[in-house]
Amino acid sequence: MQLSAGSLLALGLWPGQLRAADNGQGGEFTFIAVNDLHYLDPKCEPWFERVVQQMKATVPRPEFVLVIGDVCENGTPAQLGGIRAALNSLGLPFHTVIGNHDWTAPTDREAFDKNFPGSTNYSFVHRGWQFLGMDSSQGQKSSGVSVQAHTLRFLDDTLPKLKPELPTVLFTHFPFGVLTPHRVLNADAVLERFKDMNLVSVFNGHFHAFTERQRGSTVITTNKCCAFARSNHDRTPEKGYFVCTAKDGRITRQFVEVKAA
Repeated sequence: MQLSAGSLLALGLWPGQLRAADNGQGGEFTFIAVNDLHYLDPKCEPWFERVVQQMKATVPRPEFVLVIGDVCENGTPAQLGGIRAALNSLGLPFHTVIGNHDWTAPTDREAFDKNFPGSTNYSFVHRGWQFLGMDSSQGQKSSGVSVQAHTLRFLDDTLPKLKPELPTVLFTHFPFGVLTPHRVLNADAVLERFKDMNLVSVFNGHFHAFTERQRGSTVITTNKCCAFARSNHDRTPEKGYFVCTAKDGRITRQFVEVKAA
């Protein structure tokens, strides 16, 4: 009997995770994961100044920031330029993926690609950890979304080139956790592609609330938004981001609230 990706994860039996037991620890470092900034207009700028100040004051100093989609509200050049300027002021490397609000129109993402070039589908290695930024958007659709063919091709081309034993992190805008609102329709088919990988964490956004789903040793999360112009879907008041520590092949997360003025 062939087990599905979800069943293998639930049993902790993914081949990549089993191979990683002895040699897939990676290095130790801190990074930030933030989602759903929803930059709207210059009225948001004092908020993002506080966000940046808090991030820059993080101890130990983060080595980069993952920005997990919906960086702005309407995908306009002005909004995308505004949030890009705020992120540039961090003085830290940042890695971005697109969300549905970052499209200017249902078939137009030119402004996002101009402001954040090379952010569609990509991978990078940091201190013995593998990170994949993945486009899970389907234009401006907010629900009933499937990962599109160009992204599936990227995974099929890229994953065989990576080292399966190294700890691996996937970050993409739409949720992949079971029973999470707005979960990607073909999430299982995407996760199946990672069965030979040491997939440690999946960071998602879109659903503005903290959720955690664990399958074996893989942790799939969403988080509250970090927006001035938007609220959380679970009606909690806190806005903020995760400060993450990679150590001994695992990732621990701490939610950091950004206080309103």
